[in-house]
Amino acid sequence: MPEIQVRPTIASDLSRLMGLDHTITSESVWQLELRRDVGQSTIMFREVRLPRSISISYPRNPFALADDWAKRSMMYTALMDQDIVGYVSLIERGIDSTVHVADLVVNALNRRQGVASALLEGAQNWATGRAYRRVILEMQSKNLPAIRLSQKFGYEFCGYNDQYYLTQDVALFFARSLK
Repeated sequence: MPEIQVRPTIASDLSRLMGLDHTITSESVWQLELRRDVGQSTIMFREVRLPRSISISYPRNPFALADDWAKRSMMYTALMDQDIVGYVSLIERGIDSTVHVADLVVNALNRRQGVASALLEGAQNWATGRAYRRVILEMQSKNLPAIRLSQKFGYEFCGYNDQYYLTQDVALFFARSLK
């Protein structure tokens, strides 16, 4: 397996990052069940296996990615054999000493090779080096691979936002304390 190099993103990377396959395939989803009774609400997520795999579009506007990236605090690009294969973008939230992972993308042809893990480790190291106390990952409730990755790294479910994305999908948030 080729070595994965993670380095800060440079301007010449941006057009190639936009060209990565941002879609994902999932066999299961986290389904939101909301019950409202007088005086209380019950919210439950349960993993539901789908009858067949589905392809899920990236929840952000593909034509606005470069504009969004300009607002990020930090971005890392992953390379294998000098080919760009993924990226992670980070937003600092100094008030609560948190780094928010807004994007974590690996090209479809390079998934399940440790690229996302290397990018997430780079993000965590950057956050630790800047004395942040917590990292929060954001993902669609349909993105089971990202959910599993966050759990593998010790992140715990910490919230959701219904209709968060332009696609009206539910966003899930997983957090991990650093140190």
